[in-house]
Amino acid sequence: MWSYYDAEDWSVLPPELNRRFNPAFNMASIKQAFNEAVERVRMPAPTRLRDLIRQIRAARTAAEERTVVNKECAYIRSTFREEDSVWRCRNIAKLLYIHMLGYPAHFGQLECLKLIASPRFTDKRIGYLGAMLLLDERQDVHLLITNCLKNDLNSLTQFVIGLALCTLGAIASPEMARDLASEVERLMKSPNAYIRKKAALCAFRIIRRVPELMEMFLPATRSLLTEKNHGVLITGVTLITEMCENSVDTLTHFKQIVPNLVRILKNLIHAGYSPEHDVSGVSDPFLQVKILRLLRILGRNDVNASEAMYDILAQVATNTETTKNVGNTILYETVLSIMDIKSESGLRVLAVNILGRFLLNNDKNIRYVALNTLLKTVYVDTSAVQRHRSTILECLKDPDVSIRRRAMELSFALVNSNNIRNMMKELLLFLERADPEFKAQCSSNIVMSAERFSPNKRWHLETLFKVLVAAGNYVRDDVVACTIQLISETQAQQCYAVSALWRALERDTSDKQPLTQVATWCIGEYGDVLLYGPHPDDADALINLTEDEVIDVYQRLLWSQQNTVITKQYTLLSLTKLSTRFQKGNEKIRHIIDTFGSNLHIELQQRGIEFSQLFKKYDHLRPALLERMPPMETARPQANGIIGMVNGEPDIEEDKSNNLEADVVTPDSNALLDLLGTTDLNSSLPSVSAASLSASTPSATNSNDLLDLLGGLDLSSPALASAPSLTQQSPSQLFSPTNTSNFLVDGLLNSATSPTQNEVQSMVVFDKAGLKITFKLERSTDNADLLMINMSAQNLGSTPLTEFLFQAAVPKTFQLQMLSPSGTVIPPAGQVTQVLKVTNIHKASLRMRLRISYTGLAGPVLEQAEVNNFPSLLAQ
Repeated sequence: MWSYYDAEDWSVLPPELNRRFNPAFNMASIKQAFNEAVERVRMPAPTRLRDLIRQIRAARTAAEERTVVNKECAYIRSTFREEDSVWRCRNIAKLLYIHMLGYPAHFGQLECLKLIASPRFTDKRIGYLGAMLLLDERQDVHLLITNCLKNDLNSLTQFVIGLALCTLGAIASPEMARDLASEVERLMKSPNAYIRKKAALCAFRIIRRVPELMEMFLPATRSLLTEKNHGVLITGVTLITEMCENSVDTLTHFKQIVPNLVRILKNLIHAGYSPEHDVSGVSDPFLQVKILRLLRILGRNDVNASEAMYDILAQVATNTETTKNVGNTILYETVLSIMDIKSESGLRVLAVNILGRFLLNNDKNIRYVALNTLLKTVYVDTSAVQRHRSTILECLKDPDVSIRRRAMELSFALVNSNNIRNMMKELLLFLERADPEFKAQCSSNIVMSAERFSPNKRWHLETLFKVLVAAGNYVRDDVVACTIQLISETQAQQCYAVSALWRALERDTSDKQPLTQVATWCIGEYGDVLLYGPHPDDADALINLTEDEVIDVYQRLLWSQQNTVITKQYTLLSLTKLSTRFQKGNEKIRHIIDTFGSNLHIELQQRGIEFSQLFKKYDHLRPALLERMPPMETARPQANGIIGMVNGEPDIEEDKSNNLEADVVTPDSNALLDLLGTTDLNSSLPSVSAASLSASTPSATNSNDLLDLLGGLDLSSPALASAPSLTQQSPSQLFSPTNTSNFLVDGLLNSATSPTQNEVQSMVVFDKAGLKITFKLERSTDNADLLMINMSAQNLGSTPLTEFLFQAAVPKTFQLQMLSPSGTVIPPAGQVTQVLKVTNIHKASLRMRLRISYTGLAGPVLEQAEVNNFPSLLAQ
């Protein structure tokens, strides 16, 4: 039977054939092995995987690579058509490599199933690997592999069981998970530690796909914590962590294991040297990190569980080696746990000090992690973070851009009334040398910080001017608007402002367009003070400055090709106003304005023609139309720019950054319309206030419960119907030269006045789940019918409340106007304020329906409340 085989070909027989030629095998097995070897010799051997890799890497172009891959795929397809191919394992291995390169390899799915069904372990290993990579969600293929997995899960070989568990965890569909979950739960109780570890990992993957199967694994999971094998223990902790994160009931169930986890962690810390688990002198840091993470989840919002882990967290924080990254990893996880549980102040200070040491580390990744963590925990213990302020400010000079960004955000979070001067000094230096990508965000946040904590108006103005100089053209529109508004309302500092801005305007400002806009606006309003007004002792008087010199500078700005069209619009309007501020020089001003009547830019041409008419046909109206604007009503920019940045949110968009509207209501107008029951409003109306929206609507549905309670809303109030025409624009839009009728608006705004109020009473209208809302009621002395309600929302909890939205509705006998809130994020122990103006013409008893929404630790929250206990004095 051997005669047909040439003796010279025996050298190609595989070694396993020689091993099988021994007396222990019977003749049938010898014949089978011999025939397999003969079949291999007769068939041309396929390219080995390493040779295919060499060919693909040798390809110099993508076309050559595709040629090699297509040729090999064609050969693999031809071998798949043979029923008993002895090279199937090698071909699948090559096909997996081709798949990882991005080429289609789906035609090998059924061949993977054939390999899985093979009794040889090497075939099963490649088959299961191919199944994890190549199988799709087709029902028939999943049904076939489910049967194979069930057979292998009952195998007598632990490595075959391990392969099946890994594959099940990787590709389990919900149906497959439900069919095989009982098998996995049985294997979690196996006496073999290797199988228990693999089964726990598979259960972890199954719970992620099908959370309702969690209850099945609870008893077996609890027993995993008694294991001495570190591999089984770490998988058990991982599985419990996943369960606790997905189910509140499971979290409550596992809170009683905190002492067990503390004991395990203590043993790891005090254990001696163990070469099997030692990493850089630390005993099993992977298990320590997993336990610390689970302790953080179990101790969150639980005082008893938190107290049980105080001592062990302090021991880990003080006894862990800090010279290696392994120790730093454990310390970082310890800090997160301390900051997340109900920890005492001393423990939090210890955690912040650890982060402070991280800031001094030479590794930039560790410094970035420290800044990022401090940014998340700055409101938990601000005073502890303040101790590391100098180190944080040093990070502003770091060469790494990511570290500089985080340091900048953290620096703004640390600004308060006590350190405002020093912090602004450092941040202004940073702004001067910062990359362009930082300037817009940094300048806006400096303005908001100065707005909140400035010690006096003079310092506030100086800071804004420094921002305009340092940031140049990267300044956002909100900075321009804030500066103009501050100058307008601070009469005592207008002389200083106009003098300082004139000196800046004399220099080259082509790269500082926002500064030019502010300067021209200010000089246009207070040009007479610049030349003729009395200068206080602390203001620098300009000696021998003439009208012609001012007009020459304006002419240079208008003729400059580097100035933008918007800057020229500011300048042209300012020059027109100077015609009523100066005692002479009107002819020169009129001549410059007339030249713009034929300007190529349509906006400048229109202004040139309109302003020219003021010197001709409407010359008698010019002094009245161009007189000074009255002080603008104070409406501060929202502080959520800083807070949102601290919480990792995107930068403030330019069209939302100007938060100086005098009569802007809450952001979500649609939600307020739902609250008020106005279902047929025109969606194109501007978002102003609840009263304005109601006033602009001819009718509303009265079927809503709220309207039935309040008796309907006044939808025809003429006073508020016209309010949006002026108040829906920000001050920067009202006085900006981009408005074609600004010279008329200036005159209309002269009638604006700021009423004074006297305090009446404070009352708590909502107190639930750590959120307390207080109304401070004030009556206007100028308008007996106007009630000012200062709403203050305080966060008494330990976690920030985001997306905060306060809405209100009143009966139709009242008129309600809501100003913009101070922010949408309430940090722990922080607050958000908002002003409500209620007009009570009919002297009726005030009732109000409130709607409060925010996102807390447990997710979105929506609350409603009624306020019917307003003081009767308000109805008089």
